[in-house]
Amino acid sequence: MTGTPPTRREPIRVLVVDDHAFFRRGLVSVLAEESDISVVGEAGDGRQAVDQAGDLLPDVVLMDVRMPHISGIDACTGIKSAVPSAKIVMLTISDEEEDLFDAIKAGATGYLLKEISVIELPEAVRAVADGQSFINPSMATKLIGEFATLAKKESDKGRGGDVPAPRLTDREKEVLRLVARGLNNRDIGQELYISENTVKNHIRNILEKLQLHSRMEAALYAIRERILDED
Repeated sequence: MTGTPPTRREPIRVLVVDDHAFFRRGLVSVLAEESDISVVGEAGDGRQAVDQAGDLLPDVVLMDVRMPHISGIDACTGIKSAVPSAKIVMLTISDEEEDLFDAIKAGATGYLLKEISVIELPEAVRAVADGQSFINPSMATKLIGEFATLAKKESDKGRGGDVPAPRLTDREKEVLRLVARGLNNRDIGQELYISENTVKNHIRNILEKLQLHSRMEAALYAIRERILDED
């Protein structure tokens, strides 16, 4: 395991949600080995997840898609309403595109298949806690492909109104293209020969200019506005 990153002061508070108790306990056991991660609660269905999130105020929620009473997708909406700052990662066996799209629309910032390794899981928790999106590579390909298709359809219909698009600097566009391609801050910094902190500053400026809330929304914006095609 990688231990505690030196820049983090408080452990990442995690709520684990899965209707299979054996699998849920396995997740808890893996995360308990990490000194910078603290599992603050467990839930066995979507309704419990929403209730506990409101009480426990987790930083990250790991949650299955298909559960009794309230599905993970509906619970995602409820949790984001109760705790807007919470980052939600869907952890599921479902590789259905519809589940992925619905999860993103409901506010999830991560989508992982349960085949994820015990080494990758804590890294995923840290990544989303730091504001990054974390999606299984095969699912990310489906997501980008689907939204590229939707963007083309919107373009073919024509854009209404004359509201000018926010102006990004050339460097911000470079960063945004790499975000849309799934690179993390460290890899973006290496690609552009700038520091990781500089990358973070650029991303913050991009989100403010575009009035967006997450890297995922920024990536979808890049696809919709054809910024990826400007190379």
